[in-house]
Amino acid sequence: MRLRHKPWAQETFEQNENYATGQPENFRGKWQSRFEKNQPIHIEVGSGKGRFLYDMAAAHPEINYIAMEMQINALVTALDRLVENPLPNLQLLWADGSKLTNYFAENEVARIYLNFSDPWPKKKHEKRRLTYKTFLQQYQEIMEPDGAIHFKTDNQGLFEYSLMSLANFGMTFDFISLDLHQSEFVGNIMTEYEERFAQQGKRIYRLEAQFPLKK
Repeated sequence: MRLRHKPWAQETFEQNENYATGQPENFRGKWQSRFEKNQPIHIEVGSGKGRFLYDMAAAHPEINYIAMEMQINALVTALDRLVENPLPNLQLLWADGSKLTNYFAENEVARIYLNFSDPWPKKKHEKRRLTYKTFLQQYQEIMEPDGAIHFKTDNQGLFEYSLMSLANFGMTFDFISLDLHQSEFVGNIMTEYEERFAQQGKRIYRLEAQFPLKK
């Protein structure tokens, strides 16, 4: 993701701590305190400019959402939207998604969204893929026993890899689509990338998977 540098981004972020934080360790096990109501928490790892989770939060007020992104120049766009039109069930998190267990306590999260993640196609970069086993281990540690991953991509190779990785981890699939926009799936909310890819006629792949019971 190539982004224009916004020198004011960090200052803007720090001035709106009611909506966003860059210190997630301070809220480990206490994320509900940042919302008006205690409700299931869903997070998106790599939320970009935040359109997907903003629209999800607007459509599902019964869920608390956390949009996590490590590139502040992208996340500040989501912050501008949230400040202009606040939602009580959405928070923004400026943080590295590879350290989730430092930010969330065991059983604190009900669902994780992975949307159009970097495919890291070279074999030597396999460990950077967000569906690699070490990431799955982190997700499972912070999630409720029946927690789930919802995953979308336009990259067939990454989708096939993810299917295998999740299956090898012992996860079960509740939904698999090899062409989401031509399926009967209802209630799809698009990301910025998804809309662009759909306009280009690219196929969108999607899955929902649950973790095995913790030992």
